[in-house]
Amino acid sequence: MGFYENRVLPRVIDLALGKQVESTRARVAAGLDGHVLEVGFGSGRNIRHYPGTVRKVFAIEPAGGGRKIAAPRVAASRVPVEYIGLDGATVALADESVDHVLITWSLCTIPDVKSALSEVHRVLRPGGSLRFVEHGRSPHPKAATWQDRVTPVWKRIAGGCHLNRPIPDLITDAGLTMTEIRSYSDRGPETVARMYEGVAVKPAGGDA
Repeated sequence: MGFYENRVLPRVIDLALGKQVESTRARVAAGLDGHVLEVGFGSGRNIRHYPGTVRKVFAIEPAGGGRKIAAPRVAASRVPVEYIGLDGATVALADESVDHVLITWSLCTIPDVKSALSEVHRVLRPGGSLRFVEHGRSPHPKAATWQDRVTPVWKRIAGGCHLNRPIPDLITDAGLTMTEIRSYSDRGPETVARMYEGVAVKPAGGDA
């Protein structure tokens, strides 16, 4: 990870996904309890939205700059936060060891997103949930075509972010069952502002 991705981009993201999306963060974090894995912890902006029922958060975050910005928020958190790794594709937790997983605006960037979601499935207890908000592939063909065209350049300036990932399909292909899903365009052109927000559950039997 270079200087731009490690130091500059985390500050840009902290501002871009700041006060204007706090209500979204609160909505997505509602319902969390017990032990939570947060993939793409970033600058710790979700901390203030952890419900009182959360006992511990395991955090994955590759950018040292993000961890540095998060440090005061982590120090002030009433919920213990433990960093456990840099890459969501390999999670250093036991099978079925967390109650929920929280991911906000990170699935677009993880290089091996399928492995990361496979790890989410593995560490979730049966009946546990993935709570997420992501931007992804537009359902409108014209916008989706533009996303495909722009993504190669966008990835270079946005730390590997993909505009065109089919978020709901990726989640269900990992063996999780979608129980809530909202799709909407939020603050900007459809190519960059198509959001997917929802809840997906690991089936009680452990398999989809």
